[in-house]
Amino acid sequence: MKKLTNSSQKLDSIDRALIFALYENARTSIRALSRQVGLSAPGCSERIRRLEAEGVITGFALELDALALGYVLQALVRVKPLPGKFHEVEALIKRIKECVTCYKITGDDSFVCHLYIESVHHLDQTLQQIAQLADTHTSIIKTVDRKLPAINI
Repeated sequence: MKKLTNSSQKLDSIDRALIFALYENARTSIRALSRQVGLSAPGCSERIRRLEAEGVITGFALELDALALGYVLQALVRVKPLPGKFHEVEALIKRIKECVTCYKITGDDSFVCHLYIESVHHLDQTLQQIAQLADTHTSIIKTVDRKLPAINI
């Protein structure tokens, strides 16, 4: 995990240790966390509540295994809407369940979408939804990471 802090945010070494431990395993018990960072269990709970109240911790996530759900391929798709079709493309991308992350970007393309897909045929079907409104450039991801950041089931 990269160290992500703002210079105006006052995080001490215990806060950082808690954040890292929760990042590694958000289901770690308060007792285990308190031992790991050298605090009492009530002190550890209070730190976590404070980090949540300050907006440093915004939630706890569930990770899913893409392969176990049948998604054997991942792709990055750069999307360049046809003239006058930007808002239609944006709305369409929001409806595509295979798109787990999408960034609106500057440059030649307007979006970069991260897709989880079942097959090359499934990828083709997904891209056909976009093809009438935008040009796409697709790259298949070659990686061992099977964790889904989010998925609509």
